[in-house]
Amino acid sequence: MKTLHTPVILVLTLFALFTIIGCTTTAISEEEDPLPGWNEGATKKSIVSFVERVTLEESPDYIPVSERIAVFDNDGTLWSEKPVYFQFLFVLDRIHALAPGHPGWADRQPFKAVLEGDFATLFSLDEATLGELFVATHSGISNKEFENSVARWMETARHPETGRPYTEMVYQPMLELLEYLRAKQFSTYIVSGGGIGFIRPWVEDAYGIRRDQVVGTSGEMKYEQSGEDFVIARYPEMHFTNNKAGKPVGIQRFIGRRPVIAVGNSDGDYQMLQWTTAGEGKRLGILLHHTDSEREWAYDRETRGGKLDKGLDDAPLYGWTVIDMARDWNVVYPPVPTAIN
Repeated sequence: MKTLHTPVILVLTLFALFTIIGCTTTAISEEEDPLPGWNEGATKKSIVSFVERVTLEESPDYIPVSERIAVFDNDGTLWSEKPVYFQFLFVLDRIHALAPGHPGWADRQPFKAVLEGDFATLFSLDEATLGELFVATHSGISNKEFENSVARWMETARHPETGRPYTEMVYQPMLELLEYLRAKQFSTYIVSGGGIGFIRPWVEDAYGIRRDQVVGTSGEMKYEQSGEDFVIARYPEMHFTNNKAGKPVGIQRFIGRRPVIAVGNSDGDYQMLQWTTAGEGKRLGILLHHTDSEREWAYDRETRGGKLDKGLDDAPLYGWTVIDMARDWNVVYPPVPTAIN
């Protein structure tokens, strides 16, 4: 057997040492910057320092794992909400898909406006009339059929302005925040004004949030027999509206613990942040302010959807952290996946 010469042994030793150092440096780097999509500054610092403080056992602000609840609004907080809420775009597409079976829709509002692409008329209609669109597309079928229709739409539909699938219209910095919190043993929930049945089919793939960790607006459902099968049938009556003051109620009803962190973007999230930060001990309220007209959309007080007015005024009063999208994020959406030939 040949004996390795000293120079060879030295080279191999140094190589192994540099490899270990390199791996260690990478691990330290990742640990030091859990939010690479966020620019350095007061906003990022306030979030990271809060999380580190409440998860360090030696800290006087330590929060037990069982109480580490973080709730996130969905529309405008975890993904975009312009030009209109994505669930409404799903409704419009479903009306077109179902129209052949409903010839009377061609002469009846609000269906007529949808089928003719007459959005001026459509958006001039009152909420009760627009609600007929949701009744026609969200009820009268089993919950399984409905969720399957959502899943198919999410696979094929594209955003009207960016051309991206809707699951690519999610915010990369928020994905990082979700992952960071879960690494710190937080349970992450969606608390949305959107329909719970619309969100559940795709939420796990998009955000890594389990479908049972979604609190949302829901219609009436009943357990029924259909032929030889048993189904959960969807009915047109409203069961629970999870918006504004309904959000704290929904959290208490379905989660059962007051959150430690609440993240939203509009006045529809005001009471959720208010209730969260009014709790005992350290709490964190976060509002995303849409200020980036180049990479996304800039809007707040005067917008039709996602209005942020009272929340923007009262954030300093409650000590809420306000994310300035243009300033605080160095990326908005995840990179477009590279096609494999």
